[in-house]
Parts: sequence; C-alpha cells; structure tokens
Amino acid sequence: MNFKSTLNTATIVTAYFATTTFASSDVIPSENDTFTNWGEESGWTIFVDETRGSCLIERMDENQNVVQMGLTKDHEMGYLGVFTKNDIGLKGKKEEIILSLDGNLYSAEAHKKTKHLAEGYTGGYILANNPQFVDDVMKKYDMTVFPEKEFAFTVNLDGTLKAIEAARKCNQEQTS
Repeated sequence: MNFKSTLNTATIVTAYFATTTFASSDVIPSENDTFTNWGEESGWTIFVDETRGSCLIERMDENQNVVQMGLTKDHEMGYLGVFTKNDIGLKGKKEEIILSLDGNLYSAEAHKKTKHLAEGYTGGYILANNPQFVDDVMKKYDMTVFPEKEFAFTVNLDGTLKAIEAARKCNQEQTS
C-alpha cells in the first residue's frame, strides 16, 4: 500500500501539532541534565530529569530504535522522539510528516536531532498538544511514520498505556 492510498483509505483525524517555536534545548533533555532512574513499567524505563523537574519514558525496541516521550522544559507540551542507527529520512532541520496510529492520521512537524545522542544515533522529535494523539499513543501498538521524501517506518508502542500513566505519577511527585 503506498502513501497516497493510505491517506485515501484511512480515517483522517483532523489533528495538527503545536507550531510554537522551541529551541531544541527546550524540547528534549540536554546532555547536561541529571537523570535518576524512577522505575520501569511494561518494558519502558522511567527517568526523572532532575534538571527540569519532570519525568520521561524511554524504550529500545528489538531493532535498537529508541523511543522517548516526556515534557518540554516549560512542561506545557509533550514530545515524542524516535532515534535510530538507520537513516529515518528527515531531510533538513525540520519536515512535515504524517503519523498513523491504527488508521488515525496526524500531521506533525518533525525536528531532526543529530547532536548529543549516543554514538551512531540520529532521529527526530515532534511536539504534541493534542489529547486525542496522546490517547492513541497510549492505546495503540504501532505507529507508522511517513516522512515527506522517504520510506515509511513503524515504531512499536507496546506498553505505552501503563508507562505513560506511571510517568504521570512520577511527574506529580516532582511537583509535590
């Protein structure tokens, strides 16, 4: 199935992500942030970012792809990052992408990230302020990413429901 037929046959959820401009240091944690392990849930590791006073979840799948979800520095929005040793097709610093979660399609602006990652990894992140998207991420098992100019790829989301719930509890503890 090609990208255009996917768009024509899928249920399209009219959902766009925040277009607020953030410096990458405001979105994903910095290499200088201090992390402690808060726990694990359903295959995800939950970390406290002591520098930001918030929590994030991270998981490496069977293909060594790393998925990370957390809050922006100001705690106003969530981010979802995918990092891999393979080229995920982001050309330039940012690019519009389509995400499919069980047929629900979302448009997002992906921001490329290459610096300050583990050796050999590159990837990108999106900002999310759409409650339906977060609900879908929590309840679906696969997310298919359609970059503008490259091949589609799938990210495994097993265990996100319980992991995000645990991260919310972790975040509440940080603000108490």
